[in-house]
Amino acid sequence: MKVYIASPLFNEFEKSRNVGISEYLNSVGISTYLPQKDGGLAFDLIKAGEDKGKTRKDMFESDVNAIKDCDAILCILDGRVPDEGLCVELGMAYVLGKKCIGYKTDKRSLDEFGDNLMIEGCLEKIVSTKDELRNCFI
Repeated sequence: MKVYIASPLFNEFEKSRNVGISEYLNSVGISTYLPQKDGGLAFDLIKAGEDKGKTRKDMFESDVNAIKDCDAILCILDGRVPDEGLCVELGMAYVLGKKCIGYKTDKRSLDEFGDNLMIEGCLEKIVSTKDELRNCFI
């Protein structure tokens, strides 16, 4: 089982949390693709002098191919609103027939009825603990 981890990755907390989740899944025998680690960060590459257009195109293609190659996608849903990149990745995975799981430890919701129905509609399940998460992929 190979799991693509879709999550915001724009600050130290987000990047650290993503690595922790990836390492946890790896420790229980689940292979992961973590874009910030396995694909790289476009911002960092462009800032280091890489061509902006080529880097952004290559990064997009790399992530699309990783979604195609994975068995499942894990969407980290914590935060006030879901990350827009995550939403696109989830849509691709859903249309490709991948197993789609949400992980949310944040109690905030869009409204009293839940979160965005288009996101929830793509997800097989939303879990809130690492044990529940592990059981989704074993």
